[in-house]
Amino acid sequence: MRRYIWRLKRLAFQGINGYNTYMNLEQQVEAILFWKGEPMTIKELSKLLQQSEEAVDGAVHNLQAHLLNRGIILMKTGGEIMLGTSPEASELIEKITKEELNKDLGKAALETLSVILYKGPVKRSEIDYIRGVNSTFILRNLLIRGLIDKKPAPDDQRASVYSASFELLSHLGVAEIKDLPNFDLVQEELKNFEASKEEKKEEVAEEKPEDLGPVEPDETLNEA
Repeated sequence: MRRYIWRLKRLAFQGINGYNTYMNLEQQVEAILFWKGEPMTIKELSKLLQQSEEAVDGAVHNLQAHLLNRGIILMKTGGEIMLGTSPEASELIEKITKEELNKDLGKAALETLSVILYKGPVKRSEIDYIRGVNSTFILRNLLIRGLIDKKPAPDDQRASVYSASFELLSHLGVAEIKDLPNFDLVQEELKNFEASKEEKKEEVAEEKPEDLGPVEPDETLNEA
């Protein structure tokens, strides 16, 4: 799954920059919506894909039609679109959700909780960057459990930030975030990580897109 998500990111990126010759606009929209895991507007997609809003809107309509009678649907509300599960799958999803909630938190969930506890409020993109994988479904699970809170980001109302809930703090037996074990040490490590991330951004900015090289079609995508 991790490799599949990485491939979708890379394919979408190359489509955006004009170096992908076999992904059409509809496929690029699908890849970005899957990767993002959050509502997006046509304007945002248009800017990312460097295509007109009319062209993106047409691709969205085609994608919605192609997803009919499938397990995934394209949802629209308030000018935003997002991929979701079909209504016919609601009972199955509900059953799986209940089973998941009855299980102990796995390594991925604990890892995500740690990032939120020590760095929150934090955006999903930052959590993904630190963990190196998509955290959409883990965050959804933690929200259902009531362990984290989700609020609009102060600097961008279209994005969200996640923080520890009072229920989580109560469960951990701490009155404030700063009372967490090794809080100051972890904060110092996070500062070093942020500095390293900025250095990498500068290095990437200096590289040309051609350095990525062509990406050949991956047959494993059809098998996923």
